[in-house]
Amino acid sequence: MNKISTRFVLLLAAAAVLPLLAYGGVSVYSLRSGTQQSVIDGNLNVARRASAEIEHYIDNNAAILRALASDLQNTDLQEWQQDRILKNYVLQFPEFREITLFDADGKLVATSRVGAPSLAFAKPDGRRIDGVWMSPITVDDDLLPTTVFTARLQNLNQPAGWLMGEFSLEEMWRMVDQIRIGQRGFALVVASGGRLIAHGDPDEKPLVAQGKNLSGNPLVRAVTDEHGEAPVWAEYESVGGRHVLGVASRIDPLGWTVIVEQPTSEAYAVSAQLQRQLVIAIGAALLLTIIVGFLWGRSFITPIHALMRGTRALASGNLNQRVQIDSMQEFNQLGEAFNTMADRLVELQEDVKKKERQAMFGRIAAGLVHDLSHPIQNIGNSCRLIVKMFDDAEYRETFKRTVDREFLSIKRVLEDLRNLARPIPLERFPVDINRSIVEMLEAMRPNGERAGVSLEGHLTEQPVFIEGDVFALGRVYRNLVTNGIQATAPGGSVVLSTALVDGFVEIRVADTGCGIPPERLGAVFEDFVTTKRRGLGLGLAISKKIVEQLDGTISVTSEVGRGTTFLLRFPATSARPAEAAVAAS
Repeated sequence: MNKISTRFVLLLAAAAVLPLLAYGGVSVYSLRSGTQQSVIDGNLNVARRASAEIEHYIDNNAAILRALASDLQNTDLQEWQQDRILKNYVLQFPEFREITLFDADGKLVATSRVGAPSLAFAKPDGRRIDGVWMSPITVDDDLLPTTVFTARLQNLNQPAGWLMGEFSLEEMWRMVDQIRIGQRGFALVVASGGRLIAHGDPDEKPLVAQGKNLSGNPLVRAVTDEHGEAPVWAEYESVGGRHVLGVASRIDPLGWTVIVEQPTSEAYAVSAQLQRQLVIAIGAALLLTIIVGFLWGRSFITPIHALMRGTRALASGNLNQRVQIDSMQEFNQLGEAFNTMADRLVELQEDVKKKERQAMFGRIAAGLVHDLSHPIQNIGNSCRLIVKMFDDAEYRETFKRTVDREFLSIKRVLEDLRNLARPIPLERFPVDINRSIVEMLEAMRPNGERAGVSLEGHLTEQPVFIEGDVFALGRVYRNLVTNGIQATAPGGSVVLSTALVDGFVEIRVADTGCGIPPERLGAVFEDFVTTKRRGLGLGLAISKKIVEQLDGTISVTSEVGRGTTFLLRFPATSARPAEAAVAAS
């Protein structure tokens, strides 16, 4: 039944639970990956728009300086006119803090500042944007990122001078500050070389003034890798120690990288909530499936359990067992069939018992008639003769011996019947097995000689003892030896042997007779079972009862045509008859 329950559970798991779990796993994975990709795409779109606006912002201001350079070259303006133009540009475009004009040799020509310029001429060494050089980013006294644009002036295709403008990236900083992703997602800008030049998180702004280098950032490393296409997102620990989802967009003309960072707990908050709801829904569905499967399976398996219990009860002999099934129609029919079978078995058992009683009574009656008719007939014949020969003293003595002998036979038959109904009273004393067998062989040898069968004894060299009853053991010996003599043809033998094996005394009674057929071997110790043509068949049954009362066992092996061997095993004892006598006194 456990196998049926196990198989049903496995079937339920395979049919419902496993597909539901698989669906839940695939759904959770799809939800997580889909939400992650959606968040990445959204944040990446923000980063790309920011990088495009920054690039446009830088390009526009570089174009302003380039346009100013175009206005100044190929003209014969006076210095005061050039100075006025530079001051007007600074006033018109406040992102330029200073614009200074140098000649081809680097000497000061004009400046927008009142007084000495702060810019000193130096050959441009930064990136070139449409003819305008952009120097590396520095931080000014106001902790704002600043760069210098440098444009070359031409006069009749000959170098005519240099125009340099100090450009503040404050507007870019404000633009970066305005970028928000959720509640705690910010943007940052990293210049070439890994220097942080703008950060939207107020807590991280001091890092800009400190010149924080982010070349170790996984996204910065990825976008600056020249050996392959870089990924645009990653999960990592930010400089503030938070676990963030970062996406990057590169500004190729500038060599800058715009990074948008958002804490993963916030980025995946919706996904986590949906995932929890999905897990709860799947768990509820799984629980409901298990409950429904359990209830349905119980209604399916309970009738099978009931039928199994009924079957076991019938197998153990309880024919009064019935089953009551109130479930499916098929199981109702099976239960009714079982009960009908049980009723039929009761009827058959009663019929068998009746026939067995009739057969037993018939056998008992036949055995009694056979065993008692001969003694009674002898007694009757002797009584008729005694009436005629009463005066013959010799016959009176013969009559007395005959009647005593026949009455002893009748008494023995009645004692067998009585001993079969109740335990035989036994007295336990240490018994010398070898001696008891020798005495029995001496008493039974004449019977063997009359039948032409020799009786032999193969005994252990040392005496062996058991706790037993000498007279009861003698009866067992006589029954076994008598059976052996009756089953053995003239010229055969009956051998009694003893041995001490593992603390047990073994007694074997082996004959060379006709043997017992295998189909009858298992019933030789039952009551009223015999292979002889006369008698009640109680000898072996009574012998078995005596052996078991003495804590022993008896078994038989036989081979048709070669003989039969009975094996008796009794626990050996270290006590001796003399010791028992002393203890009794």
